[in-house]
Amino acid sequence: MMEKQKVLINGKRLKNTIEEFADFGRTENNGVTRLALSDIDLKARKHFQSECEKLGMTVVWDDMANMYATLPGIDNDQPPVVVGSHLDSVKKGGRFDGVLGVLTGLEVVRTIVENGIKPQVPIVVANITNEEGARFEPAMMSSGVLSGWFDKSTMLQSTDTEGITFGEALKNSGFAGKETNRLTDAAAFLELHIEQGPVLESESLQIGVVECVVGMVNYEIEVSGDSDHAGTTPMSMRKDALFATNNLITEIREKMNKLDDKLVYTIGRMNVSPNIHTVIPNKVVFTLEARHQDAKTIRQVEEIIQGLPESTGREKCEVKTTKQWDRNTVWFDEKIVNAVEQSAKNIGYSYKRMVSGAGHDAQFIATYIPTAMIFVPSVNGKSHAEDEWTPWEDCENGVNVMLQAVLDLTAK
Repeated sequence: MMEKQKVLINGKRLKNTIEEFADFGRTENNGVTRLALSDIDLKARKHFQSECEKLGMTVVWDDMANMYATLPGIDNDQPPVVVGSHLDSVKKGGRFDGVLGVLTGLEVVRTIVENGIKPQVPIVVANITNEEGARFEPAMMSSGVLSGWFDKSTMLQSTDTEGITFGEALKNSGFAGKETNRLTDAAAFLELHIEQGPVLESESLQIGVVECVVGMVNYEIEVSGDSDHAGTTPMSMRKDALFATNNLITEIREKMNKLDDKLVYTIGRMNVSPNIHTVIPNKVVFTLEARHQDAKTIRQVEEIIQGLPESTGREKCEVKTTKQWDRNTVWFDEKIVNAVEQSAKNIGYSYKRMVSGAGHDAQFIATYIPTAMIFVPSVNGKSHAEDEWTPWEDCENGVNVMLQAVLDLTAK
């Protein structure tokens, strides 16, 4: 084990590789636009395949275009250790989101090969298709199909803004493989990702050992009043849906803020009708989404929402709440999480156990394969933006943690 700790990745090579892949869809402001199965994504995929094959890896893809590059082990009948994430991005996204996780696997294998290390079991580097859902909704489409969460036939009908279906793009991509190539069994799945939040940077920590992807609930709340002339209707005689909504939101915030301080909640969409400056609003529809790792706290959130009054005070507006969807917290495998934590300890990096508020492919894959995630800091918590940034040293630190975890897991 002591010998393994001395093996570290080539940070300069990692940096060059990240910049190399950023050229596939690089924007004027040094971000990346690389939508799933677009021409530029296909070029990135082929380059990834080429780099893997140079290392003696075998590259295949499945019926959802998920790519799997395999480095043989001593015992190839044993389940592999898989490292992966996604190559696709959002429009005008950053250079690190997703792709860093794939290139982490590539750099880990490069380091293992150049050091002449023979893993006991195979190592697979995976590129999971359409994690972002920026071209074809929903997000995490292919990992959802792999885990049985999404129906493949339904996903094939998802269309982009040009009316092209995912099925058509898949067929024309050259990456429509066999269903038998799907990832069905593994000793572990590990995903390194930028945090996409400010916690690690604010606490001056190098590594996040991710324990779970938090649960979520989303409601739509409709407040209905009456439209009247903005200049002729006395304030005491109005049924103003927007004023009522404002009071309702204040009430919601006061109650939510009394719950656990790790709870986050967002009113992300609001539609006001008729949205004319001379007309009193007669309807407001807004969303309220909340996230927390504890199911009890999520239940308390729902009790607050469901306990809202059916009509407001002096505005006399009607209130209707509708649950849109929810998601349970996905806890990662304790053994794999411990392996990641031990790796950070062995190298001497500062770290903390933490949760992920954002969704990742790992959360679906965790439903059938032992899984864990590693976070590295995001400057100012920025992501899904061209100025997304993770310092090169932090990228290197994260990949070194992954390397040590893979060496540990593939030695058994």
